[in-house]
Amino acid sequence: MELREKLEILADAAKYDASCASSGTEKRDSRDGGLGSTEGMGICHAYAPDGRCISLLKVLLTNACVFDCAYCVNRASSNVRRARFSVREIVGLTLDFYRRNYIEGLFLSSGIIRSPDYTMEQIVRVARELRETHGFKGYIHLKTIPDADPALLAEAGRHADRLSINVELPQPASLKTLAPEKDSGRIRVAMAGLRTRIEEAKEARAQAAKPRVLMNGGPRAAAPRFAPAGQSTQMIVGADASTDETILDTSTHLYGSYRLKRVYFSAYSPIPDASALLPPVAPPLVREHRLYQADWLLRFYGFTAPEIMAGGEGGMLDLEVDPKLAWALKHRWMFPVDINRADKEMLLRVPGLGAKTVERILSSRRVRSFRIADLARLRVSIRKVAPFVTALDHHPRAGLLDRADLRAMLVPKGGLADRAAILPAGLVPRPVQLPLFAHA
Repeated sequence: MELREKLEILADAAKYDASCASSGTEKRDSRDGGLGSTEGMGICHAYAPDGRCISLLKVLLTNACVFDCAYCVNRASSNVRRARFSVREIVGLTLDFYRRNYIEGLFLSSGIIRSPDYTMEQIVRVARELRETHGFKGYIHLKTIPDADPALLAEAGRHADRLSINVELPQPASLKTLAPEKDSGRIRVAMAGLRTRIEEAKEARAQAAKPRVLMNGGPRAAAPRFAPAGQSTQMIVGADASTDETILDTSTHLYGSYRLKRVYFSAYSPIPDASALLPPVAPPLVREHRLYQADWLLRFYGFTAPEIMAGGEGGMLDLEVDPKLAWALKHRWMFPVDINRADKEMLLRVPGLGAKTVERILSSRRVRSFRIADLARLRVSIRKVAPFVTALDHHPRAGLLDRADLRAMLVPKGGLADRAAILPAGLVPRPVQLPLFAHA
């Protein structure tokens, strides 16, 4: 099979893995030798509309697999075209694409070939050759296999910037039913092992950064390197009966127990010859979008999972409006908030105000009082924020927060909501495209 044909098959097969990101690693460059570089704040410069990074070469080593997970298009019993890269081919593609400025790093996953140990050894060989043979200093994200020998996972962490192990499904019972060869307990044991090694390496780097002193007649040893960008995971949404509440509870546990950098969500996509255990249709893609917004609230806005779910019904998030707005509409008694006096915690709960905007408000109001036009200059959606704040020259119209149709005013209809009843006088309504996370 030609190399290009393999690439078409294995790059397409990798599209189902959402946990492709490249932020948070250490800064490296090749001016002192080697090839490639990373930036301290992340190397991804291009994102798909749903937020996924597209600047890494994202491929599978192979889409052949000895496991038969019901939800996976590459399962052993699936009738799909199979292909497999050699280690040399993956290394060559990564270097060639980098030199052509197509990519800035590599995301590598694989189906299980022969055994978890054999597969993990092949993945590690790719990273080892890139780093040690070719001096590649670009970003490397490796998908690790929880059943593999811990020594292989340890070597993967020495070469990779980020590691990830997919928990696959929100509930252990669902994993047992749909992927009987996988074990949620072993997955979590492997994640705990990665957390320990990551924290040990982080502590060693912190110690190494302190002023050097002579120890036993020589300088302090260099700190070990182990996945400086941490670990992440992914859950499939809609393949089982898990509610959004269950998914967010699982995410909260994963963040707290394993110090994950990210939990990614991937909407289930129906596959050919699917098991009767799986739903016949995909969940609404907006459900995945709302879960990402809720995840952002958990990590950066001080919300708890129960608070977020209070904005929904029956354990599911509201699909019509974002989770913060849904929460605010059910807690109207807490608004309006004085933009010039409210504390950071309360400002973060105002629909339309993102974390960076709140920081700018807190910094600017030390020297001047905020007017509603000042929020517009910060690129805030005035339509969205106006009912929930007061400013030097703005108070919501009498009874606005108590109106039964306030929600209808804020839900877009044909691309636009009824803004005339909400916007302060003097501001002309205009279409606003809300970003995915910046103004949750």
